[in-house]
Amino acid sequence: MMPTPKMEIEADIRAALRSVIDPELGHNIIDLGMVYDVDVQDAGVVGVVMTTTARFCPASAFLQEAVAAAAGAVTGVTRVDVELTYDPPWTPDRMAPEIAVRF
Repeated sequence: MMPTPKMEIEADIRAALRSVIDPELGHNIIDLGMVYDVDVQDAGVVGVVMTTTARFCPASAFLQEAVAAAAGAVTGVTRVDVELTYDPPWTPDRMAPEIAVRF
């Protein structure tokens, strides 16, 4: 199957989000499993559903702003809406296997 423009933008966004580092754990939010969904809609509108390690994480606002900035810098993106959710709650099981072994 050939990638669609939306699929390419989503892949570019996920790559860009690797630059967003969780200050507590020191790894990017993609490998930590904090990004639950990236939804590319028409006209370059993007919705990102993400979480933090804890409900009252002091870095929540920083992470949301960093996600909006990183995703917004991707070619073809016109607007980014970041939704913070705790359903399901984040657990270390969501981490990429290569970094989970370090914790």
